[in-house]
Amino acid sequence: MSEDLGRDRGAGGVGDEGFGEGATAAGPGAPCDRGDERLARVALTRVLEPGDAVGGRWLREWGAVAVLRRLVDGQRMLPGVSPKRWEGLRTRAGRVRAERDLEVAAEAGARFVTPDDTEWPAQLDDLGDARPLGLWVRGRPSLRIWALRSVAVVGARACTEYGAHMAAALGAGLAERGWVVVSGGAYGVDGAAHRGALSAGGATVAVLACGIDRPYPRGHTQLIGRIAEQGLVVGELPPGDHPTPSRFIQRNRVIAALTRGTVVVEAAYRSGALVTARGAQDLGRFTMGVPGPATSRLSAGVHELLRADGVLVTDAAEVIELVGDMGQLAPPRRGPVVPRDLLDPGAARVLAALPGRGGATAAEVAVEAGTSVDDAIGRLYELRSLGFVERHGDGWQLTRQAIASDFPTGGEP
Repeated sequence: MSEDLGRDRGAGGVGDEGFGEGATAAGPGAPCDRGDERLARVALTRVLEPGDAVGGRWLREWGAVAVLRRLVDGQRMLPGVSPKRWEGLRTRAGRVRAERDLEVAAEAGARFVTPDDTEWPAQLDDLGDARPLGLWVRGRPSLRIWALRSVAVVGARACTEYGAHMAAALGAGLAERGWVVVSGGAYGVDGAAHRGALSAGGATVAVLACGIDRPYPRGHTQLIGRIAEQGLVVGELPPGDHPTPSRFIQRNRVIAALTRGTVVVEAAYRSGALVTARGAQDLGRFTMGVPGPATSRLSAGVHELLRADGVLVTDAAEVIELVGDMGQLAPPRRGPVVPRDLLDPGAARVLAALPGRGGATAAEVAVEAGTSVDDAIGRLYELRSLGFVERHGDGWQLTRQAIASDFPTGGEP
């Protein structure tokens, strides 16, 4: 069968007779354009579903022009599909109008990018035969350049206020540091991440599971319009196509492959965001999660991810420490510095020897601190000059200021 296809293509591509009875990649009845792989790929976006690895193998072995021709003429079935599936693909192939799709996309300010174009992000090739046939791209920047420094932020649609806050903070923090925020344009975490990046005047990319001229969800029409103006809107499906559950799942693989790493902010056990995270893991990308309350159902999937191979992150600096260049470390984390932290060890031992309530003599303090009485007296006068202790007759006790700063609740340390 592959030999037959080879004879169809010849040395320079498809023969002059075109795709079957005068059909080309532009659709049945159009004149043949030898080797027009781009137009054939445009047509095949209406024939093959996103992530179709069987179709991807056909393109890898024989090229888009030859594959579309075989689908149009239908005389010899390609391998890997049932007769019923083959007939369904042939029906789709008979209805495509690739040139019209390009015109509609252009009217929406979009272009079609193929693996042969310089704008193609090479990391999508990691998907193998399941890589996109091409991408419809709406917006001015170069997708390839932006993808080089990009991070995916995904999560629950019905997120909590905490999830929306964390997603927006991550989006803004990453954008402020020169990173591109990639998400799916959906309600909840996706929308919050996009808005965070936009609010910081940064770069963001929305990967849709429908045609790029048909914003989904409709409630995000204005948001997706802003993204197209300030960033990029990307999709595998041709203009006008609608989303389906399987297309959302396949969209997630593009998000995972396009970026250096994926951050999950709130996700239940069956969340699509976890599909993106697992896809990122399979591709060798960094997978991160933002923790939530242990009792939260929406954080249960994130916690499971963290128990496996995910990395816990809480802000943009920690994300960049993983995905960025060597040496881009997040600042060290520590609690607040209290005055007694600045004391030398000897003075700190004497201070600790004083009871929280009441007083003690210098001799009693010396015993508790494990030092001599003379050393204890010297340390006590030093501590008095710093405002930690005060003397009452032969006794010493903590000042109210020292008690309040070290034990704000009145309890023990």
